[in-house]
Amino acid sequence: MERALFVTPLYAGLLALWFLVLSWRVIQRRGKGTYLGDGGDQGLLRVIRGHANFAEYVPLALLMMGFLEVSRFSIYALHALGIVLLIARLLHGYALSFTEHSSFGRFWGASLTFIVLAIEAVLCIYQGIQGQWIWCCAR
Repeated sequence: MERALFVTPLYAGLLALWFLVLSWRVIQRRGKGTYLGDGGDQGLLRVIRGHANFAEYVPLALLMMGFLEVSRFSIYALHALGIVLLIARLLHGYALSFTEHSSFGRFWGASLTFIVLAIEAVLCIYQGIQGQWIWCCAR
């Protein structure tokens, strides 16, 4: 029986909308005259890093979430990871793209993102080892 993904696409879609907001912030700031790099503008640098940081971490988190979902991992755990990732990225992106000095959002956004990545990594490794064991030894 074929199994469709339901959880990962939900969070991928929500996070993609936030990524568009962060992208728009970069475009707005660049419209003020700096078309490449940050031109020494610390505000522009923060907006660029908020956008880039999202692009650096979210794809891996979603990829691992998809692996877990395909391997029929708990839908409740997947939703928990998705909610925490979404909150983390909202906090981090808001802190860098919409404020001047928000260490709270940056700290908690980064910390929660790392926690999600670590949990997903351990679960993926576990699922991978379990699958290898079933494939090679349970025949």
